Amino acid sequence: MTTAPRSFAYSGTAATRTPPEVPRGVRAFLHRHLFNSPLGGVATFVLGAVIAIVLWRVLQWSVVDAVWYSPGDGSACRDAAGACWAVIAEKYRVILFGAYPYQQQWRGALVVALWLGWGAISATRLLSVTLRLAGWAVVFVASILLLGGGFLGLEAVGTDVWGGLPLTFIIFGGTVAGGLPLAVLLALGRRSQLPVVRFICVATIEGVRGIPLLALLFFAALILPLFLPPQLTVDKLIRAEVGMIVFFASYAAEVIRGGLQAIPEGQDEAAKALGLGYWLRTRKIILPQALAIVVPALFNDIIRAFKNTTFFSILGLFDVLGATKAALQDPQWVRYGTEGYLFVFLLYFLICSAMSAYGSSIERDNQRRARKAAR
Repeated sequence: MTTAPRSFAYSGTAATRTPPEVPRGVRAFLHRHLFNSPLGGVATFVLGAVIAIVLWRVLQWSVVDAVWYSPGDGSACRDAAGACWAVIAEKYRVILFGAYPYQQQWRGALVVALWLGWGAISATRLLSVTLRLAGWAVVFVASILLLGGGFLGLEAVGTDVWGGLPLTFIIFGGTVAGGLPLAVLLALGRRSQLPVVRFICVATIEGVRGIPLLALLFFAALILPLFLPPQLTVDKLIRAEVGMIVFFASYAAEVIRGGLQAIPEGQDEAAKALGLGYWLRTRKIILPQALAIVVPALFNDIIRAFKNTTFFSILGLFDVLGATKAALQDPQWVRYGTEGYLFVFLLYFLICSAMSAYGSSIERDNQRRARKAAR
């Protein structure tokens, strides 16, 4: 005889339990992260004391005991215990404008104002992408015309005396403006179904990526003229700029190719079903999505391109770093190289940080649009 199965289901009402209360506030944060054990507390005090001592020494050297002004011979800095920022006040024209003629340096200042001003306007993103790109093209061309002169009564100035921050901006702008379209073509060519096109693009990308930038610049600036006809002369700045563009494009092409591979094949198939040709569906559908995906990595390459402009000083072109080196050759100020290079470091840090923040804001906007489209 079989017995009926018993039910062990709880028929009463379960008591509700509130989640444990997590301590909050500054005290809880300090206890959780800095003083969670006796050993952790000792380590926090020791490291805090070391950091406080280092910060005070840096503050004392850079601000408290620093010399902010000195006569032309730098005599006030010789007995000072702190930094001699007077070298910046004395040599700022050389650092910012290089060997550009003194009476014409207002043109270099106007170029810097154009780049920084349009950069600030573009960062607001109040204008359309087309207007922003058109504005950057105008700024780039206007910078070259202003520095070169030779029109409207402006004195003609050769590229051999261009220098400082205006030259850095022009090199950087030319690299990005010429490198991004070339990178897109190389990325598309590497995915091409035509063997010849694919081979040329792969050979270009892998060949250039296997060569140090410095070697490529030396080849473009110093060795390439040996293979050119005597009657064909190309400015050294243009030759080095071409090498910089090819180098930037080869690295950016791989970034863009990664974005192209991340696009689902259904996107391309749907565009084909609508009867769109290759270039139209690439320009309207595939490429915008691919570029939105790779914005962070692409901005890494763009920031790296700005920092790579310092290599031009080795070729005798006085960008900001090269102009700083030249300014510190003065025997009266040569001992204050630390202050000069710290000024250049701060300059590059501020500009690169601004570009990084701009890239991050574009990435956040793209993510916001993607979440809105997925709803």
